[in-house]
Amino acid sequence: MKPQLTPELHQRLYESAEKAATAGEPDREALSALRASGLLATAVPRAHGGAGGDAAEINRVTARIAAANPSVAIIAFQHFAVSARIAEWGTEEQKRALLPRLADGSVLAASSWSEDGAGAAKQNLSSTGVRRPDGSWLLSGAKTFTTGAAVADLYLVLVATGAPGSGEQAAYGAAGQTFFLVPADNPGLVADLALDLAGMRGSATGLVTLDECVVADGSRLGPEGRAASIIAGVRESGATLGAVSAGIAEAAFDLALRHTRTRGLLALPTVRHRLVGLATRLETVRAAVERAGARTAPDPGLATLHSKLHATAAAEEICLDVARMLGSAGYRAAGTADRLLADARGVGLMGPTNDLCRELVALSWTA
Repeated sequence: MKPQLTPELHQRLYESAEKAATAGEPDREALSALRASGLLATAVPRAHGGAGGDAAEINRVTARIAAANPSVAIIAFQHFAVSARIAEWGTEEQKRALLPRLADGSVLAASSWSEDGAGAAKQNLSSTGVRRPDGSWLLSGAKTFTTGAAVADLYLVLVATGAPGSGEQAAYGAAGQTFFLVPADNPGLVADLALDLAGMRGSATGLVTLDECVVADGSRLGPEGRAASIIAGVRESGATLGAVSAGIAEAAFDLALRHTRTRGLLALPTVRHRLVGLATRLETVRAAVERAGARTAPDPGLATLHSKLHATAAAEEICLDVARMLGSAGYRAAGTADRLLADARGVGLMGPTNDLCRELVALSWTA
């Protein structure tokens, strides 16, 4: 049976979104409810205790969570991404040790790739991994904009382990980079919530510092120096952050519909037609996300990139139109309309950022 977002959990997550927008920090009780819901098993293969969901299912679950709480949806999406990468690239030992715990919610995973000066394409990393004489690795550096910082139990960390010019070339990531799976309780890893974001305020997006962080070679995910291949596979998978935007757009439309019904405005043709326009744009978002997840396009990777670009832009437009429809009713501190608009803008800045998506699409024309 596929895990479902129950009405009770939906309400709990919605309430936590309003709370986090004011507090500027994640609602740990809501995250505990997510862990216990079974939803975190979505991307884990059935053979390892998961739900065996494909990209379409990952997108569906992400969108449903986002309709209640976009910040928690971002955390869940990153968990799904790490789970899928371990399922695809992990050793048998890594799969046995981690996938069942990722499925049952006892381990929450996060990605820690970005850092100051690296650029959106992560091609100039200053964080490093150095192999020690005993075969272990010493990780050093500082990562920023890590969603799930200080609430995750496991981090997929991207560092430079070799000469940048050696090996494969890539549009996202670079040669000589390697992924490591680092548990939160490693004494050399410190995560904090120093970032104060305008949107996605409950996403626990913060900083991760690697200071004398020693990990065994068994913590390495995939071949040494070949992280770019893993990153490319993420895009080809069809799982898209556009699903978060789809959930945000749905929440904004539902808010507008409730507002007009409550005030008896549906009797006005102009209001009805305006709502139809919003609903039609919402359907285009859903269609783009579903196409990416189905992987039926001639180039699934391009479809994934287009889905994020379209979904983020359309969701932001829908949220802005809804905020205008609500007028003074939606213009209040921590109000749902303004919170959704801020969250919608935030998705475009999350990796791959929309600017990088545009560059990757443009590169396909010259390849």
